[in-house]
Amino acid sequence: MIGGARQPREDGPSPVPPNHQGCAIDSARVQLPARRGEPCGETRAELHERHEDGHRLHHLVWRLGPGVRVCSSAVLGGGIGPRGWILNAQVPGGYPRLDPDRHLAEIAASEGLTGPGAGLMTAADVAAYTTGRDGGATATVTTGLGVRGWAAVPDVEVGTPHWPGTVNIVLTLPAALSDAALINAVATATEAKVQALLDAGLDCSGTPTDAVCVAAPEPGPHGGEPFAGPRSTWGARIARAVHTAVLEGARPARDLS
Repeated sequence: MIGGARQPREDGPSPVPPNHQGCAIDSARVQLPARRGEPCGETRAELHERHEDGHRLHHLVWRLGPGVRVCSSAVLGGGIGPRGWILNAQVPGGYPRLDPDRHLAEIAASEGLTGPGAGLMTAADVAAYTTGRDGGATATVTTGLGVRGWAAVPDVEVGTPHWPGTVNIVLTLPAALSDAALINAVATATEAKVQALLDAGLDCSGTPTDAVCVAAPEPGPHGGEPFAGPRSTWGARIARAVHTAVLEGARPARDLS
């Protein structure tokens, strides 16, 4: 994720005017066999390849459908609310654009995604995504650790550019969560991410632009699961799923250190 989240339009991503000078996007789905142990009926991430401004890039798409809400720190569609899709898009290193939310809307439109959604960005190789599963919780992670460090550091100049070397975590759950539990799920996922980075032998808590999306069914009148801390039923599953995916993705960074 780059920059702060912006509120989505109720009717989906902002339209791109005909005279917009953004690059044409040519996208094709990369057909992959089902991964071993992948549950039937799971909301599965689709891997797509696109050609944009001379670059060959990848993005992941989750088509969530109706009745799902997302808690997200994403640059497009951040916050808590109903979302029909999630997009995690790879961009070139040294990303030059100053309108990442608009760029994500363009990519979403190229995939026929309509209505409100959430969009994340990374300079990591999206095709190298990793997945962790536990008890119905699924974490899909893209791991870019080129600008890793610790969250608490001496004060730096405001406006220091944050390039999109990013750990993006997308969690999908079959159980509805309350508002508090959705926020708690983001905290639990972040704790598990840091634990995995340390277990991988890396001296960091993440990168300055890490982002998280948690997708779960709308709670309805019963209010949803009240807790998602690491010792609750769903929080423990979230933590183990995220830890598995981040640890697998972080090991190549450790090997290059």
